Amino acid sequence: MNDPVVPPARVVFAAADRQQILALIDEALVSGNLTLGPLTEELECSFAARHGGLLAVATSSGSSALEIALRAAGVEGREVVVPANTFFATAAAVLHAGGRPRFADVDPPTQALSAASVTEALTSQVAAVVRVHIGGTISPEVAAVRRLCDERGVTLIEDAAHAHGSTWDDRTAGSWSRAAAFSFYPTKVVAGAEGGMILTADEWLRDEGRIFRDQGKASFLGGGHIRLGSAWRLSEVQAAVALVHLQRLDEYIAVRRAVAARYDEALAGCAQLTVMSEPAGSRSNYYKYLALLAPGIDRAEVKAEMRDRFGVCLSGEVYATPLHREPVFAEFALDPLPVAEDLCARHICLPVHSDMSEREVERVVEAVQSTLGRAVR
Repeated sequence: MNDPVVPPARVVFAAADRQQILALIDEALVSGNLTLGPLTEELECSFAARHGGLLAVATSSGSSALEIALRAAGVEGREVVVPANTFFATAAAVLHAGGRPRFADVDPPTQALSAASVTEALTSQVAAVVRVHIGGTISPEVAAVRRLCDERGVTLIEDAAHAHGSTWDDRTAGSWSRAAAFSFYPTKVVAGAEGGMILTADEWLRDEGRIFRDQGKASFLGGGHIRLGSAWRLSEVQAAVALVHLQRLDEYIAVRRAVAARYDEALAGCAQLTVMSEPAGSRSNYYKYLALLAPGIDRAEVKAEMRDRFGVCLSGEVYATPLHREPVFAEFALDPLPVAEDLCARHICLPVHSDMSEREVERVVEAVQSTLGRAVR
């Protein structure tokens, strides 16, 4: 095999984009505005406009964006419902904000919280629910979860770290909750090296976010420290990277959706693999393409064979270990959560890149079909 390895993910910056980023960084260096400057403000405006005209607060990371949203929601001393099959940072943000994670099971077809699973987890101590859009897909249950939270007086927060530009029922990620947290980590569909964003329709929460991100100061240029904030500012360098990448969001989503459509077509009916289909009404950005291995298939062996025989590398899962089984969260592991445990143990993520070539897509298809013992269609 002479083809280069198909990597699990690829960070894409065209030559023209790199030149534009460098020019913006040079302007920041000349001006001396290196944090919370005009590029950060432009990124906030552009990101908000792309996501339904919401209000935006740029932060140092997706984790800090989520923690700020939770602090503003007043979860200190209360419980926060969190799906078990999410990244460490989702539950860690709850603890850092003074709350206690209450892990909930998820809906098998979508790997996301449903109204039923949230209802099972609700107690009188629950202040908020964090709904994660795993892999960039917003499931139809988001509307029912929002209604449930409104009825119970519980704050709904979206962990939209995967979901830049994703929609359900023509409403974007970030528009279903009181506040949403996005990430600009390098592998995300919009990258900023690091960085995050809070989206909200609540002006008070937007203002609180600005205070929390800058050491809890009443204003950027002075004033007392009125909140227990931290150094959660976004630098102008990171803002420049994310701002230019954001311009490519629709183009990147189109490429990723085309890759996903080919996988759907080629892997339909494979007895050893169940594709996590996009729900009706949903338009995923396909940050991840998830598929579920049949019971009894060794995931590690599948990944090793695809890598060693075909040069196709699968990414880490979302996620391999449910949070209630992570040692750091052991004291919060109250109940077994069988759906999340099963999904975490059996799913794989096929490579999806924002510039993925047809040849790379076909190599992935061939590797999956051959490894799982099915002839290429």
